[in-house]
Parts: sequence; C-alpha cells; structure tokens
Amino acid sequence: MSEYNSSAIEEFSGIWVFCEQRDGKLMPTDFELISEGRKIADQRGCELTGLLLGSDVEGIAAELGGYGADKVIVCDDPALKVYTNEAYTNVVCDMVKERKPEVLLFGASNIGRDLAPRCAARLHTGLTADCTHLDIDMNTYVDFLDKNSNVDVANEKFKMEDVNLKMTRPAFGGHLMATIICPRFRPCMSTVRPGVMKKNEYDSAAAQKCAVEVVKPGIDEKELHEKVLEVVKEAKELVDLVGADVVVSIGNGASKDVEKAKALAQELADALGGGVVGSSRALVDAGLMSADRQVGQTGKTVHPKVYVALGISGAIQHKAGMQNSELIIAVNKNGSEPIFEVADYGLVGDLFKVVPEMITAIKAAK
Repeated sequence: MSEYNSSAIEEFSGIWVFCEQRDGKLMPTDFELISEGRKIADQRGCELTGLLLGSDVEGIAAELGGYGADKVIVCDDPALKVYTNEAYTNVVCDMVKERKPEVLLFGASNIGRDLAPRCAARLHTGLTADCTHLDIDMNTYVDFLDKNSNVDVANEKFKMEDVNLKMTRPAFGGHLMATIICPRFRPCMSTVRPGVMKKNEYDSAAAQKCAVEVVKPGIDEKELHEKVLEVVKEAKELVDLVGADVVVSIGNGASKDVEKAKALAQELADALGGGVVGSSRALVDAGLMSADRQVGQTGKTVHPKVYVALGISGAIQHKAGMQNSELIIAVNKNGSEPIFEVADYGLVGDLFKVVPEMITAIKAAK
C-alpha cells in the first residue's frame, strides 16, 4: 500500500459511495446515493464507484450499475455479513488508503451515521453530516443558490475554479442552510439524508456494463473486539414515509381530535392513491403521533408526488423535510401561515370540514 497522506489532495480522484446491504439486500438509500454520485462524477469528469461490504453479496452488486455506478468494489468476508463498526471501519479505511477517492458518500442511516464519523477520524479528514444537497461544479452550485436562497448571486464574487465538494445541510435548527467544504483534506466525506436525492431510472444495459471487482480483506476475527452473537429483530410496524408517492400529514390544527384527523388523513391518502399519514413535530412531541411519522428536519425528508399538509403552519424545520415534493396542497384555517408559501394549492378552512369535501370530490372524479 502506498503512503497515505490526506492532505496530498492532488493524489485523490474519483467519487465513491458506500452502499449498505442488510441480509444480502441493497437498501433504497444506495440507489439515491449512486444517482447523486453519478451527477457529481459527471460534473467532475471522473469514475463513480460503489463500495459494497458483506458476505456472498457479489450477485447484487451489478444492480448499482443500473443507477449510475461505473464500477462496484465488493469486499467479501464472513466477518462482514453482519455490520459491526470495527470490522467495517477497518475495511473501508484500508480501501480508501489504497485507492484514494476524492469523495466518499454515506447514507445518513443508522449504520451510515455510526460508520462515517469513525472513518473520517481515522482518515484524518472532515465529515459533513445530514446533507440535503451536493455539488462540485461551481456553475451548478451558483444556479442552486440562485433558485433556493436569498443570496444575490449577480453581485457576489465566486471562485469559479473551486472543485471542492459543496455540502449543503440545515443548520441552527433549520433556520438557515449552510454549505460546507473541506479544502485541505481528502476524501471529502458526507452523510446524505435519505429521501432527499432523486433516484435515477433503472438502466438494465448500464447494469450489465458495470464492472464488479471482488476484494478479499482476509479479516482475522480473533483480532476484532466486537462480535455479533445474535440478531433479534423486533416485530414493529413502521410507516414508510420516504418511499411513499402520497403523504398526508397532520399538525397542530388536528390536536383537538387527533384520532379523527388521522382517520380523515388516511382516508384522503387512500383516495389519492394508497398514501401514508405523516405528522408535524408538534404532535410527535406531544405524544399524539409516533416518531416514525414525523416529517421535517429532525424527522423524515420526503419528496412524494403529492404532499398534503393539514393544519400545519409550515415552520422552516417542517418545510425542510417536504418542500421538494412534486405537488403540495395545504389546508389551514389561517391563510397567512408559511405553509402557503410553498404550496401549489392552498385551501383556507377547518380541516375537519374541508377534508371530507376533498375526499368526496376525489372519489367522484375517479
């Protein structure tokens, strides 16, 4: 292995994505990250590589090519079958030190949030957590600022030759968006919030062209301090907000009768096409809705085809989690609430009166 120096940035090239698998199955976040990595690799004019760790998972690697990966490195070892921080950190860091990618992305899943900081510390580089937007090319970044911020880009001076990864994330409780760069060390590392990056359409021809390289780390399990003795899965029904095409969320306006509001929201979601019910943070904090239903900066980020906000004021923390939805409908008794600023359609009225009429109209239209 050649000498590793994280500050020798000229030695690093290529975009890498850590691809998470569980029980031999790729996670949906992998496809979002590979799709986003493809965009960044195209901006940089370099190769996109997926890094997949596990045991006997070579057969699932090529699927990543269908979403944009040029190559997948499969680190195959029995010790990697079940995630442990120590074994995965050792292998990821060894691969980075040997191949020297310029960028390394992780999903902000439980595993990604556990693994990425340990890797960043060992690799002596920076890590930006919970990103919602990524760019390398300055032209696309300036365009992003022009469309999504109050920065007067026409009167700002930008260093257009900057090729650092621009990692944007909510900051100060979601009251502003901060863009962070790591100019002195490589790789540039970030965890990316699930559900915010748009997944490419699957390309079977690209999947067949994807190169798969299998690496045998040769892990000595006797040297590991962590060992999984048993995996016990809790049988708990959780709502899939991130993967839903229709999300109907309820907020403080539903607090006078949450159960009735939840029933109305589910009926509306069903009428719109098999949707799910979400919630604002206020109802979760009050113990009226479960945490897996929370939409917002501290909950889930969603971008469904249709998002309906019922009795939600639209605090910036909530908008950060849903403002990229394809179609937004807001219902609120107060027509001056911030939610109407991002809504495509706004209805001013009591949700308990408006929603039944919406359901009736949708069913009649069908």
